[in-house]
Amino acid sequence: MSLEEAGRQLEAAIHDARVAFDCIALDELDRAHTSAITARAAVDAAEYAIRVEVEQRQAQQARHDQEGQDTGAPTTE
Repeated sequence: MSLEEAGRQLEAAIHDARVAFDCIALDELDRAHTSAITARAAVDAAEYAIRVEVEQRQAQQARHDQEGQDTGAPTTE
């Protein structure tokens, strides 16, 4: 999953949250409940995609830092 997908999931969550809000105003509680659940699922999917990206970047940075130490490059400590 990519950051682009995270963005799409957040857009879907916004839409579903708005539908839920409108359904509450219309007293359509079953539909509001369903929309709230799908909004939450979209937010969870987006959070997962972002977390994976953060972990990948941290691992990449750690590899980069390790390569710098292995080559004897000066550090900024």
